[in-house]
Amino acid sequence: MTSSSASSVSSALAPYGWDDAWADEFAPYGTEGLLPGRVIRVDRGQCDVVTADGVLRADTAFVTPHDPLRVVCTGDWVAVEPGGNPRYVRAYLPRRTAFVRSTSSKRSEGQILAANVDHAIVAVPLSVELDLGRIERFLALAWESGAQPLVVLTKADLVPDAVTLAHLVQDVETSAPGVPVVPVSAVDGAGLDVVAAIVGGGTSVLLGQSGAGKSTLANALLGEDVMAVQAARDVDGKGRHTTTTRNLLALPGGGVLIDTPGLRGVGLWDAETGVGQVFSEIEELAERCRFHDCAHEAEPGCAVLAAVEEGDLPERRLHSYRKLLRENQRIVAKTDARLRAEIRKDWKRKGAIGRAAMEAKRGPHWRS
Repeated sequence: MTSSSASSVSSALAPYGWDDAWADEFAPYGTEGLLPGRVIRVDRGQCDVVTADGVLRADTAFVTPHDPLRVVCTGDWVAVEPGGNPRYVRAYLPRRTAFVRSTSSKRSEGQILAANVDHAIVAVPLSVELDLGRIERFLALAWESGAQPLVVLTKADLVPDAVTLAHLVQDVETSAPGVPVVPVSAVDGAGLDVVAAIVGGGTSVLLGQSGAGKSTLANALLGEDVMAVQAARDVDGKGRHTTTTRNLLALPGGGVLIDTPGLRGVGLWDAETGVGQVFSEIEELAERCRFHDCAHEAEPGCAVLAAVEEGDLPERRLHSYRKLLRENQRIVAKTDARLRAEIRKDWKRKGAIGRAAMEAKRGPHWRS
């Protein structure tokens, strides 16, 4: 690639996140005459790729492996053929971050939702009762991806009382340590400037259940009605999946936004680190437990249980922490034979301890 063509590529792709590091990664493919581009949409084995030559339609069959985590996805930087019918994506560049969830299939495969994301925006509607457990689940996946999470409380205009809104924000902040929580309204524009400033540098992905107001928020950030919007039901706040594919769009004020379909299920996928980040206060307390392998259930000297009893840690948080850790362990165990064996061994050990404790409680003559 000549210096003039490299300059042309840089100016054309800079709004989509192209930088010197991506240029260095792509260099070997440039010598083969391939074009760099970013995937802005994937649909049935084909994708739209924005390049210096415009948006190209390309087939992904050449780089579609058996591993579902290695398929081309929205947000990938790729090397694409300059011509051909069909035109093929030849490779994608190593991902900096990847947002992955588990599928609902019995095979427990991972599904990659977006790649090379800097900010994960979790959209939570204030039109229905807050589901703190769901927020924690989204945040665990966001932290695990390598992106910086942001919780956006949409439809804030439906909570006109400032005190009530402040309490809702505080409730979410308690469940999202280290994460900005911003109430926004697409109706009056409240909070949009804060969100725009955060997402203005880098790539952001919009996440949330159907009816959370993601497409409305996307349109507000884009400054035009690019994404179709449908009304949500008043009963549960849910609506149809207005967005059916993941779409990558350049924001007018800088930055890139990936809108996603509403997610009915948000299964963890090897997200132990992310869970620990969401429940960082519990992990810090656990370091003061008497036993290093404390399960925080009934062990003596448990600092976590003591914090619950003293009112310093909400019992709901501990319950959610246990639930997500167990779920993550089950997912990992299905793909890790060694971990399955360790879990069985741990079950047997705990069972033996329980039986011994019961026998000691009953006394030496209880069998007679």
